[in-house]
Amino acid sequence: MMPNMDPRTMKNMMAKMGIKSEEISAIRVTIECDDRQIVIASPQVTRIEMQGITSFQVTGDITENEKAVELSISEDDIKLVQEKTGINDQDRVKKALSDANGDIAKAILDLTRKD
Repeated sequence: MMPNMDPRTMKNMMAKMGIKSEEISAIRVTIECDDRQIVIASPQVTRIEMQGITSFQVTGDITENEKAVELSISEDDIKLVQEKTGINDQDRVKKALSDANGDIAKAILDLTRKD
């Protein structure tokens, strides 16, 4: 913003140039990325429309979190581990696969070492 200019004068100048701005009341803004999530708490959000283009200006308290990779364990993997270990408890086998990040060989080794 320009120094020593009151907000009403600035808004009037922007309106004359065809720029519309609007404050948006928001609780939190979340940006989803491939590898992380950016969360902006207590945000001040301004929507700006100019020449048919809408953009948002966001300020606030920023935190970044790594996304947890969702592990999918197939029924075939579970059956294979059950066959190799002789353990019929599906929940126990799923937990071992989950702890091993889906690595079948590691899950089999972990389960056979514990017995």
